[in-house]
Amino acid sequence: MFPDSNSRSAALFGRAQQVMPGGNTRLQVHFPPHALYVSRGSGCRIEDVDGNSYLDFINNYMTLIHGHAQPDVVRVLGEQAARGTCFAFPTESEIALAELLCGRVESFDSIRFCNSGSEAVMFAVKAARAHTGRPMIAKCEGAYHGAYDAVEVSFDTHPDRWGNRPARVAYSRGTPEKTMQDVVVLPFNRTQESLDILAGYTETLAAIVIDPMPPRVGFVQAHRAYLEALRAFADRHGVVLIFDEVACFRCGYGGMQGEVGVRPDLTTLGKIIGGGMPIGAVAGRREVMAVFDPSHGKPAAPHSGTFVANPMTMVAGWQAMELLTREALERLAGLGTRFRDRVTAAFEESGSSGQVTGYGSLWKLHMNRRRFIDFRSVYADEDERARMGDLYLRMVNRGFLMGSTGLIALSTAMGEEDIDAFAEALLSALRDARDGVPAAA
Repeated sequence: MFPDSNSRSAALFGRAQQVMPGGNTRLQVHFPPHALYVSRGSGCRIEDVDGNSYLDFINNYMTLIHGHAQPDVVRVLGEQAARGTCFAFPTESEIALAELLCGRVESFDSIRFCNSGSEAVMFAVKAARAHTGRPMIAKCEGAYHGAYDAVEVSFDTHPDRWGNRPARVAYSRGTPEKTMQDVVVLPFNRTQESLDILAGYTETLAAIVIDPMPPRVGFVQAHRAYLEALRAFADRHGVVLIFDEVACFRCGYGGMQGEVGVRPDLTTLGKIIGGGMPIGAVAGRREVMAVFDPSHGKPAAPHSGTFVANPMTMVAGWQAMELLTREALERLAGLGTRFRDRVTAAFEESGSSGQVTGYGSLWKLHMNRRRFIDFRSVYADEDERARMGDLYLRMVNRGFLMGSTGLIALSTAMGEEDIDAFAEALLSALRDARDGVPAAA
């Protein structure tokens, strides 16, 4: 049972605490009293260092759309490693992945790779500033766009800082006030309020950054009318509209933008396009992407990086995306619909206050039944967070892994039987919670 102070995971966490702040090197894997340490994964299952097997419903936070150790991806990685892992020169593999991605999405005239989703957003913002000559950006309250000071503003604002309009609130202590002043914060999905705020920055705004289905806003989809209004505002005032599809690109063959039918100027990518290897990318309209072009001297937005477009990532990404056909996505969407229906039934049958939101292969469990529109309506109070932590623990001890905040990412390695098994375990966990059965013996 988890947690177990005598487990190898607990022992490894003890070692980690001696050499890493808090015993970890990425915040999202922290879960008290210790993390689960994994030894291997295959398909939709992983095994921890104590030999326990789990169905993986998180897939490295939405990255592994084909699950673990997909055979074709493993094969191309082995072949490339034998030829060399990285060079101080380009390889054909980067052209192949660029061609594949630009061929799939109408708004991608050209693309530029980097090493993470955070970098992708950072360089997209730099591109927008270079293209427009303006300093400011707009983003939505509660939306996560990576570890970059400007886009972290008002990412997890506490209710006592909300106010009538979204306030500029630093996420990381020490964020410069000047950085904060260059950010306009919008209320997600509230069209007129957002347009009223934007109206005061028509001459200084370089970009609007928006995730069409932000994870930290509970995978609530941006209303099409909201996106269309932002598109129209950007067109009127020469502002660059940036879609952050680092997470939600997996929701359609042409990304989430293909599903909603609104075309941005730039799109940021990451996660699934690397086939399990570190990656990020900025893609979009040729005129805006031209700020990266060094053909005529120093570009307006210089961009480089030692591991950018390394062939290991490029071949893994190409193989993963080549496998992600329209048919594969249709099947995955069908599993998502089954997941939504079975989980909804589990909440209802158990008599628990809960719901599931999302689209395609991305879902989020919530310990309430409120109507969701924006970050504030989704925000979980202390009791809801405690109940979700309890549910997470119960699911771990039933052999199912999800995000500790209820995040779910399905993979093509799953079948209907895996969805049904999760729903049955969820029903059992909810009933035990209702009846006061301890989460861990």
